[in-house]
Amino acid sequence: MELRQLRVFEAVVAHRTVTAAAAALDLAPSSVSEQIRVLERSLGVALFDRAPRGMTLTPAGQRLLPWSRSLLDQAEQARREVSAARFVLRLGALETIAATHVPAVLARLAERRPDLDVALHTDAARDGLLGGVAAGALEAALILDTAGPLGELGFHLPPAPLDHLDLEDVPLVLVAAPAHPLVVATGEPGTGPLTRADLRGQRLLVNTPACSFWLAGERLLGHAVERVRTGGVAVTRACAEQGLGIALLPEFAVRAELAAGSLVRLPLVAKELQLHLRLVWRSDRESVPGLREVLYAAAV
Repeated sequence: MELRQLRVFEAVVAHRTVTAAAAALDLAPSSVSEQIRVLERSLGVALFDRAPRGMTLTPAGQRLLPWSRSLLDQAEQARREVSAARFVLRLGALETIAATHVPAVLARLAERRPDLDVALHTDAARDGLLGGVAAGALEAALILDTAGPLGELGFHLPPAPLDHLDLEDVPLVLVAAPAHPLVVATGEPGTGPLTRADLRGQRLLVNTPACSFWLAGERLLGHAVERVRTGGVAVTRACAEQGLGIALLPEFAVRAELAAGSLVRLPLVAKELQLHLRLVWRSDRESVPGLREVLYAAAV
């Protein structure tokens, strides 16, 4: 059993397919498959159940997972101590919040832990970040979620012991162009906040089903609205300004447009959903010297 085999094992656990794990490791899929086969032969057990939708851990694979992470962490700790290297926090973040929220987190870390180096990795996909944390490629990641247990917003969690800390609130607002019929209707005398019934048949501009704002729309608006895929936050906002539909977006992303009047906030009967900026890490890595203190130094 070799460390490189354990790294490949954790990548397959995190990404659930050989192809995705190979891309994350910058290896050929055939090399990843061979490393897993060699590891399984050396242990004398099957570590994965292979299925068309992906690979899942067998009971033996589940038993190996905490040992794998412990051995890889010890190897990394030994490397740092022998080489007298500074601790580098490999931090992942959603591209959506990279420019608006991450700099403040990095500033807090720099102030409280000047001995720390941070390597920032941004990704458009939450699954890639969580997979990186699960596989040990990232110490922590900044994602968006709603109140409650991790993943309460409705996204998949990799098979790893993940913990989290809420850093700050990220309010969402439902917006439309000033001439949109819903804006005109809510401005008439005697008209109250909108209900789900009022939104039936409206066009909700969205990104992909894995997007935090798509998932938030599912919880807040249900299935009464028609989903129209546009793209990321900037494209969705621009389409809403052109009157192509309504959009559920983070308040920070439309603050200037609301102030300028090119977008209008739509009032809802239901309490508007509030996301949280969450720092996520593996709880079984807190034994890595200084890691827990570094993670909490990121808090407000």
